[in-house]
Amino acid sequence: MADRVSAYATAIFELATAEDELDTVEKQLFVVARTLRTSDELRDSLANPQLPIDRRQGIIDDLLGSRASTLTHGLVSFLVGQGRASDLPEIVDRFVEIAAQSRSKAVAEIRSAVPLDEATVARLAAALSRVTGKSLEVKTIVDPAVVGGILARVGDTVIDGSVARRLAELREVLKTS
Repeated sequence: MADRVSAYATAIFELATAEDELDTVEKQLFVVARTLRTSDELRDSLANPQLPIDRRQGIIDDLLGSRASTLTHGLVSFLVGQGRASDLPEIVDRFVEIAAQSRSKAVAEIRSAVPLDEATVARLAAALSRVTGKSLEVKTIVDPAVVGGILARVGDTVIDGSVARRLAELREVLKTS
């Protein structure tokens, strides 16, 4: 399975690079993958083999419409047509890693409950870069489950400064008291 995910991700990288649309495709696929991760209904519909392919393609058209490049739209349509809708978030994650590596960077994913301004993202990126010793490419995700604070991930390193984690720790302390 991991080999298949890497093969699709590599093919997407090569195609986006050849078409000189790497940055655009990377940003758009990242949003599509996050949307699929947060919407069980959408993910299940696109992955449902019982749903005719033209209906699934219609969902993609409604989702992406003119908001995505022709290449991004075609790639998502292709993956869904190949029965890879449920793998799409993993494929995109691997694709983003490959794209970052091509620029000699690692991917830092920062989750927060609210959108972060550019200055805050820059400060967080600098701090994460110092902690990890890596040059980073930052992807931000608004995730209300964080409640407050941030949750950052660089590869296998996770820094959880979220209010949700602090509340969970407090619950544990209260349970043991």
